[in-house]
Amino acid sequence: MTPRPWFVACALLALLTGCASSHIIDPRGYDQTGTASYYGARHHGKRTASGEPFDQNGLTAAHRELPFGTRVQVTNQGNGKSVVVRINDRGPHTRGRLIDLSRAAAQQLGMLRSGTAKVRIQALSD
Repeated sequence: MTPRPWFVACALLALLTGCASSHIIDPRGYDQTGTASYYGARHHGKRTASGEPFDQNGLTAAHRELPFGTRVQVTNQGNGKSVVVRINDRGPHTRGRLIDLSRAAAQQLGMLRSGTAKVRIQALSD
């Protein structure tokens, strides 16, 4: 028996909707390690997912799941340098990356030359 076209279409739509939705998590106790990258001049002035313009000189970051406005401490595990950033965008859009930092944040972490760094991310309570 062949599935009816409307059933297949509904199943496909449900699958795509599930993949497209973002899953926002509770930041309390968030503590993860992974790879950070940064974005700068090419995106400067463009709207972030939160609606504000991206400022490569600000201390902000993109994260897939943390709520906008969450402040996190990011520590470069290679050199021990840390910076506090505010989540204001969604990303990173590259597989295997945990967070995208503004250029200013990446500079404070000492990762401009390498472009990426292994980091620890800890949510801060306000």
